[in-house]
Order: sequence, then structure tokens, then C-alpha cells
Amino acid sequence: MLKREELVKKAFDGMKNAYAPYSKYHVGAAVELKDGTVFIGANVENASYGATNCAERSALFAAYSNGYRKSDVVALAIVSDGDRLCGPCGICRQVLSELIGNDVPIYLSNGTENKDTNMGELLPMQFTEEDVIR
Repeated sequence: MLKREELVKKAFDGMKNAYAPYSKYHVGAAVELKDGTVFIGANVENASYGATNCAERSALFAAYSNGYRKSDVVALAIVSDGDRLCGPCGICRQVLSELIGNDVPIYLSNGTENKDTNMGELLPMQFTEEDVIR
């Protein structure tokens, strides 16, 4: 398992690929899996903001697209070049709650500040598959 700092560095490497011509706000993410594989992601904006994809979803969707699932996820790092820490947006919180679960460590950093958290803390009273499967 990577150290926190190593996964955060990989997320900053992913941030270099951000496409943010509108907001100028760059975000990177890295998801570590049990077998040591790490997928990176970056935010990719679109003039139609609803079509924008966040860095953490980009990284996690890459992992899922390669056959990995919730039980494979060890940790997630999300970084930005903002003045404040970048927590996941509401859509990402919903996606992460289903695709990584409550207890996976999430490392947030902007290069100056750092915070360790998880989905149980970021999204209490989650809407899950248990709410829609009867």
C-alpha cells in the first residue's frame, strides 16, 4: 500500500492533465487498488458545464472500466490548485458512496492543507442501492 504522500503526489501528477479552460480550477485524483494498480484522473470541463467530469470520477471510472470494483479500492486522493481544500462535489459524493463505500480513506490536499476523511464522514445518510432495490 502506498503512503498517503505517494498517492497524493500521483493525484498532483494527474492534475497536470486537467482541462479547465472555463473555471481555471485544476483538480487531480488517484485511486489505489489492492493489487497496487493506481488510476489517475483529472477534471475535464465542457462549455456545457453539466457535461464536465470531475477528477475523482474520472479516476474511479477508469478503475471500474478496467474490471475493478468496490472491494478492490484501498484509498483515494483528491487534490486541487485552489486556496481551499477541494472536497468532492455532490454528484461525486453520491458516486463515491456507491463505488468505494464508507470506510476507504480519502486524502484531500491543495499542497498547503491536508485532510483525511472518508465517505461516511462526507455523506451521512447516503442514498444507496438498498434504497432502490426491493
